[in-house]
Amino acid sequence: MIARAAVRPRRPPAPALFLDRDGTLVEARHYPSRPEELVLYPGLGPGLRLLQDAGWTLAIITNQSGLARGLFTDADLDRMHDHLRAELAADGVSIDGIYFCPHHPDGVVPGLSVACDCRKPMPGMLRRAAADLGIDLAASWFLGDIRDDIQAGARAGCRTVLIDLGTEPPPTFPDRRPTAVARDTAHALAIVAAAAGLGPAPERYLPPRWLAAVPSLEVAHAR
Repeated sequence: MIARAAVRPRRPPAPALFLDRDGTLVEARHYPSRPEELVLYPGLGPGLRLLQDAGWTLAIITNQSGLARGLFTDADLDRMHDHLRAELAADGVSIDGIYFCPHHPDGVVPGLSVACDCRKPMPGMLRRAAADLGIDLAASWFLGDIRDDIQAGARAGCRTVLIDLGTEPPPTFPDRRPTAVARDTAHALAIVAAAAGLGPAPERYLPPRWLAAVPSLEVAHAR
């Protein structure tokens, strides 16, 4: 099962910007369960509006195993996402769909404590969003802060940007290797805008710890 909230269909086909929630769109927290715990990163409005105004679909793709673990309810999650939509609307940004996976094999809630094809790194949520919203996956990007986000995007056929929060080691498998790495989400939005011909190319970036661990990355990155 893939749950979704307030999906607004658009005329197909359209590129999409898929956004992980925690650590990418809002500050990373451990199983947030109240609206005030979703703190939007500052300065994202202009980058999101630029893509939105160019006809891109904006969709949030998020694992929410706290539902399977019994840490919060569907109603709690709806309140959090209503708050997040309101915060983004204040910046002139409208989210077309919020897709969340409520499953986890180690959960305690019957019916949700299962393996599934929607929990990232599986691509089920992105494929469902594409079907619902008329998205061209090959023209789309997925922004996330962990390698599971990158792998889900790659499996769905999207290009990807890893937001560097200092948690991820250098990728060792091709489908966990991002198209680009960003210092933060605002930088990631600039990367996508440049690729779409909507702005100048920002400075390229690789985490210094990656270069220290794998010096050959610098040569590959410069190509």
